[in-house]
Amino acid sequence: MSHSKSPISLNIIIVGAGLGGLSAAITLCLAGHHVTVLERATTIGEIGAGIQILPNASRLLISWGLAPSLMQHATLPKQVNMISWKGEHIASMDFHEAAKRYGSPFWDFHRAGLHKCLLERAVELGARVVCQARVMDVEIGGDKSTVVLEDGSKIYADLVVGADGVASRMREVLMGGVDPPMRTGDLAYRVLLSTEEMKKDPELKGFVEDPQVNYWLGPDCHAVNYVLKGGKQFNMVLLVPDDIPDGGATTVEGNVEEMRALYKDWDPRIPKLLSLCTQVHKWKLLIRHPPEHWYHPSGTFVLLGDSAHATLPYLASGAGMALEDAAVLGECLGRIRSREDVLTALAVYEVCRKERTARVVERGNVQQELYHLHDGEEQRERDRKMRMFPTEAGEALAWRDPEMGPWLLGWQCEREVDRCWPKAEMPHESAAVRSVL
Repeated sequence: MSHSKSPISLNIIIVGAGLGGLSAAITLCLAGHHVTVLERATTIGEIGAGIQILPNASRLLISWGLAPSLMQHATLPKQVNMISWKGEHIASMDFHEAAKRYGSPFWDFHRAGLHKCLLERAVELGARVVCQARVMDVEIGGDKSTVVLEDGSKIYADLVVGADGVASRMREVLMGGVDPPMRTGDLAYRVLLSTEEMKKDPELKGFVEDPQVNYWLGPDCHAVNYVLKGGKQFNMVLLVPDDIPDGGATTVEGNVEEMRALYKDWDPRIPKLLSLCTQVHKWKLLIRHPPEHWYHPSGTFVLLGDSAHATLPYLASGAGMALEDAAVLGECLGRIRSREDVLTALAVYEVCRKERTARVVERGNVQQELYHLHDGEEQRERDRKMRMFPTEAGEALAWRDPEMGPWLLGWQCEREVDRCWPKAEMPHESAAVRSVL
């Protein structure tokens, strides 16, 4: 993918240095703009454990010049396996074959490794990243926005990008009021194991020596695991009914014994793996449906990533959607030829992203239902569809779904922006926006 570069340079502030914010820093620098990233934390880093990157997202990372650094952190799993909660194999998808079809690989990372590479690339391209810069408000007016920091200082920008995650203050600024994320009824235990003990067990060492992604589907719960850091670590995510009280912290310390009890009757390999876990945290899973409008009509403020469309992780596409947002925003703002063209660029960005991200959020909710069926007629029909070849539309292994798979994994930024961009030479302001919407 080539990158459009604008002849004018906007002063852009990105609020949030997560995966989405740093990706936007990269694309906006490539588009020729001056970028400052403001992060409330004292240091730049990423918590959590594993993350899956699908071909639609790995294609972008490669186009941003990240392949050499990322390959030091990536694991390339051979396939994904769908397994019943009692251990019966249901279906598989060959990742290497699919990677050839879509022209880009499936990667697994520790989130910290991916985040480090994005940060280094953003800084290399000229982005300025500032820690301990908590944004309290954005004053929107005229042709600039003003970011108000916790210490009372103010910073002016031609454009502010709100990329501050699911608990987004920036979304509330755009919406003009309180707008909390939605509960999903699920939480995630995230477990990171050293593989040394696993290798000593004949029943577990295959997980390490032959890297694959495994999904176990069961009543009200499911489990996912895969290898990280070239076989040094093993990532497990256990998805269960939410018992974290509302209104407080969304990440809390978990009880290892309680977690083990939820999976004690599952495929014996899972309790055996969990016996190696000594401590765990749990995350309340929240979602956000895309807002009616993603940008302010002044053209000086826009949302990106989880602040706009946080989804359940059941398509492994939350980070991928944020990376896609960044790619489209960068491409659109690389095509502007004057300050008056920014509204058109933001309108095209919204049109490109709104329907797609809404569909991903909704499909994540569908996956929640499909993965958590109790044994019975619906579960048997789900499994029948996954065993079919060729596959049927609506199957639970969504990446292999004949309709969903190509739509999700085959997405390409330039093609999408070309589809939505005004065909004639851009007029200015409202006429340009009307031609897109």
